Amino acid sequence: MIDRYTRPEMGAVWTLENRFRKMLEVETAVAEVQAELGLIPKEAAKAIRSKGDFSVEHILEIEKTTRHDVIAFVSSVAENVGPMGRYVHFGLTSSDVLDTAMSLLVRDAAGILSQSLEKLETVLKKRAAGAADVLCAGRTHGMHAEPTSFGMKLAGFWAETVRNRERFARALKQMEIGKLSGAVGTYSTQTYKVEEGVCKKLGLTRETIATQVIPRDRHAELMWSLAMIGGGLERLAVELRHLQRTEVYEAIEGFAAGQKGSSAMPHKKNPISAENITGCARLLRSYAEAAMENIALWHERDISHSAVERVAVPDAFILCDYAVERMARLIEGLELNEERMLENINLSQGQLFSSHLLLAFVEKGLSREEAYALVQRLSHKMKKGSHLSAEAKADKEASKLLSAREIDRVFAGDRHREAISGALERAGVTKPASRKKKK
Repeated sequence: MIDRYTRPEMGAVWTLENRFRKMLEVETAVAEVQAELGLIPKEAAKAIRSKGDFSVEHILEIEKTTRHDVIAFVSSVAENVGPMGRYVHFGLTSSDVLDTAMSLLVRDAAGILSQSLEKLETVLKKRAAGAADVLCAGRTHGMHAEPTSFGMKLAGFWAETVRNRERFARALKQMEIGKLSGAVGTYSTQTYKVEEGVCKKLGLTRETIATQVIPRDRHAELMWSLAMIGGGLERLAVELRHLQRTEVYEAIEGFAAGQKGSSAMPHKKNPISAENITGCARLLRSYAEAAMENIALWHERDISHSAVERVAVPDAFILCDYAVERMARLIEGLELNEERMLENINLSQGQLFSSHLLLAFVEKGLSREEAYALVQRLSHKMKKGSHLSAEAKADKEASKLLSAREIDRVFAGDRHREAISGALERAGVTKPASRKKKK
């Protein structure tokens, strides 16, 4: 998926060239630690550091014969090192290099994705603060429920984005793992001090107990965190798709000059970004499921996980970053139709304030059951063009309990704005100084 939302730096992390570069970084660090411990000549470590290199084309050519990418990689590097090349990969097994290099790749990709998530957080918070007092219909079951504000809507998605970034950071931390314990993880060909030294050099943590591979529950947790980010994006995308429906039309995706919504219907402005992000979330969930399947390997390991990860891990990171970036731009360019929001609030003829009318009757001495029955009776007898406030004023029982002024106060929306402003201040979306008073 290559378009204006795909960041080239994320794609660059997962190129074959960079994958081999990270593997060489591991091999070089291993040689240097081994030399420090007196396991290989110091000249070997220096040669591997200065001459160690490869050509992707050469590796692929060797692999045609070996049918083993790591052996092909080691052979290519060793050729460049020369006589001391025999110490490349000394005492290691393939998974030592592959799994440790994967941790380095994930860390680099995570740094890029974290920037995108922070950008989305900033955009959501800014738009939420700007729309803090813009009242709109809150909906449950797709039906009008009670007034909220568009800022309150967006603030909820901002908070979820914060939680997802924190989940991702926790998952990343437990993935920053190095493993250099050799075949089946027993350290029989390599002292644990090599693993200790290399992990320190690379900024990784040693695996507690490995088999021949780093246990895949770690990778599954990371992929789950990406799927959770996708789930949060999808929840927001679905909300925006509903709000853009013709019957609702409270929010509209930005529409560029020259953009066309339909090949057949020139009037169309479709929620294409929100729909696209919904599709991305489905893929991210599928990758998380595949990562869960990778946990159960045979005995000390098999390679059933390998093909999955070569596709799923790079694709999930690229796709997740793409979706986050696209959502950030969607929110930046989102147009709010405040006039339509007010019209939609009025569609319910004041019934969005029914719970507050109920509370007002309770405060005047009715039991909750009595107040509920009264408001329900007023609501259900309404005809087209009427309003719940007018019904209350005209009703003998209701008008005895509340004056016309008290009824108007219930339907003014001030209580909602004040409560929402307080909630957004407490959450840190807005500052007390920026709070506006509504008359």
